[in-house]
Amino acid sequence: MSEVIIRRMTVKDVDGVHAIEAATFPKPWSREDFIKEMTTNACARYLVAEKEGSIIGFAGAWIILDEAHITNIAVSAPFRGNGIGRKLTEGLLQYAANLGVVYMTLEVRRSNLTAQSLYKSLNFEYVGVRKRYYEDNGEDAFLFVCQHMPLADPDFEEDETVHED
Repeated sequence: MSEVIIRRMTVKDVDGVHAIEAATFPKPWSREDFIKEMTTNACARYLVAEKEGSIIGFAGAWIILDEAHITNIAVSAPFRGNGIGRKLTEGLLQYAANLGVVYMTLEVRRSNLTAQSLYKSLNFEYVGVRKRYYEDNGEDAFLFVCQHMPLADPDFEEDETVHED
């Protein structure tokens, strides 16, 4: 069995990511939404899970100063239950910590007990409810926050890293 690689998403990954998004969510983001995230949203950071050259999952967040908000996480149906969502979420937490984030938030459907369990196991805590948050069925969202971020990697760099001399 080949290894799953977690890496930063690029525009080349949009078709694979959008296919997972469309198969997962009742009101999916469009392909163009993901292209905008990759090309014009300076706050957006996305990771993909790749296996044998195919995208099998993704996770994204908007990072503003020392706060991050997870926008979406999804794993292709055949690969669910194998720890891919955990790897993506852990990767996103580390990536955000490397960028100076001190806490991360997310919303999760009241009915999505599997995701809630994952988030709790990664030190996210329930902090409130957003009534009728989801447009497709009016379901409430639970708001979670993680204030126990991993330690930043002191050697972390990305293309956007600014070096001051």
